[in-house]
Amino acid sequence: MRAASRRTAVSAPPTRVGAMIPDGGDMSGLLAQAQAMQAQLVAAQQELAEATVQGSAGGDMVTATVTGAGELVGLVIKPEAVDPEDTETLADLVLAAVRDANHQAQTLAATKLGPLAGGLGGGLGF
Repeated sequence: MRAASRRTAVSAPPTRVGAMIPDGGDMSGLLAQAQAMQAQLVAAQQELAEATVQGSAGGDMVTATVTGAGELVGLVIKPEAVDPEDTETLADLVLAAVRDANHQAQTLAATKLGPLAGGLGGGLGF
């Protein structure tokens, strides 16, 4: 016959609301700060989605418009930029204008989101 084994459950100590974290901070305060930062991030992302920036090339002969998220939403080519015998130059101007617009969008994103990233700090301190 086998002897019945008896197992006892080990429970974790109860968690307190507002428990302290090792560096002396208040967990509920840290959570509130994280929620505020998340709200700011959502607002900044919304602003970026609604913003547009322009880039140009060839002395403004080609102008590209992109959203703050980098989506191309407009392209203007002045008639003097069009040479049926030299479509390669036009293609280069279009690429340069789009790249310039995307660079402007990245700069805008860094401006909007950079301060939020600075608030993340170096971790929880443990």
